Amino acid sequence: MYDICSMLTKKQRNLLLFINKKIRSTGVSPSYEEMKDSLNLKSKSGIHRLITALQERGFIKRLPHKARALEVLKLPETASANDIYNTFSPTVIKGGLDDANSKTNNEEISVLGNIAAGTTPIEAIQNEVSKVTLPVEFHKKGDFFGLKIQGDSMIEAGINEGDTVIIKKSNYADNGQIVVALIDDNEAMLKRIRRKGNSVALESANKNYETKIFGPDRVKVQGVLVSLYRNF
Repeated sequence: MYDICSMLTKKQRNLLLFINKKIRSTGVSPSYEEMKDSLNLKSKSGIHRLITALQERGFIKRLPHKARALEVLKLPETASANDIYNTFSPTVIKGGLDDANSKTNNEEISVLGNIAAGTTPIEAIQNEVSKVTLPVEFHKKGDFFGLKIQGDSMIEAGINEGDTVIIKKSNYADNGQIVVALIDDNEAMLKRIRRKGNSVALESANKNYETKIFGPDRVKVQGVLVSLYRNF
């Protein structure tokens, strides 16, 4: 079966997207074993054939003098933001349905204001403006706070304007994670983080927004997205 826009078979397309995600999240190409497992193939010989086909079609190239090193040159035109980035499917905690019935086994966390998910960062807010109720299991796994989303730059990661994102406090994040990024100790944004060399990229999950690039000393991670709270 062929993707008409990219002229790739389904396996070629899936392998290309897997390689791209792995490189973006870790900075290195996946092993042949990882690629084999990702496609549920029985042997690595099939991976060799798929990589050769992708190379012949100009989607990837092998890097000389490096074992199993690959570079992605382009992606299918039909690839969505969730195809391109590490997929994040937030666990939605439903609010406003039956709060009275749920409070026995739940605990509250503070919502510290708004967080930008658009083109312009907003001033970081550290004052509690409200509270949301979370399952008690959350509190056994770390320290959390909430921020209300302004903007639509993360909609293809399932994060909508008006949602309250649940953030686990942390000053470190892996490449590809969605984080609260503090810029110049003043403004905060919710973006996907990717470090490369001496730069930090803050990426949106919306094709209409450009990636923002900063020096490493300008960006501080304040926490990592773990879930979101949405009123129904």
